[in-house]
Amino acid sequence: MLNIVLFGPPGAGKGTQSERLIEKYGLVHLSTGDIFRANIKGETELGTLAKSYMDQGQLVPDSVTIDMLRSEVVKHESPRGFIFDGFPRTNAQAEALDVFLNELGTGISVMLALEVEENELKTRLLKRAEVSGRADDANPEVIEKRIHVYNQETAPVKSFYHAQNKFISINGIGSIDEITNRLFQEIDSI
Repeated sequence: MLNIVLFGPPGAGKGTQSERLIEKYGLVHLSTGDIFRANIKGETELGTLAKSYMDQGQLVPDSVTIDMLRSEVVKHESPRGFIFDGFPRTNAQAEALDVFLNELGTGISVMLALEVEENELKTRLLKRAEVSGRADDANPEVIEKRIHVYNQETAPVKSFYHAQNKFISINGIGSIDEITNRLFQEIDSI
């Protein structure tokens, strides 16, 4: 089973590239944001629990997030693998994901980290705001904060996978096709 953590800061191209990886390798896309929204909208037990934390301005505990992820993973019979998008965001989440996948007899194959320098990220996000109308991409101060949060809180997860020899840095600068080809080359060499 091919299980990929697609990693990178806001604007690195994760969404665009994950679509191409899903198509080529037949993977199931698991976006924690989508899973949260679906559980909250569907008023599932886990969604109600998550919403209770969010309504108080608190982070949803890792255990609740992992349980939501688990419920999505087990829905799929004989999957070829998964792309984890937006998860893990902390080393504790990465450890919990390892335990959970190990229980299913599988694990993370690779973390592919799209590396893009900060000025390019800001340019991409502002362009994306023009095209998609996403308000969080239109405000330079919000962009700055999102990149800062990524650098401070999320980027350290790279070291978790680096220690397992599962981390691969991908140059995220170039045309979409060039970046896709870099990803394909790395995956095909696993």
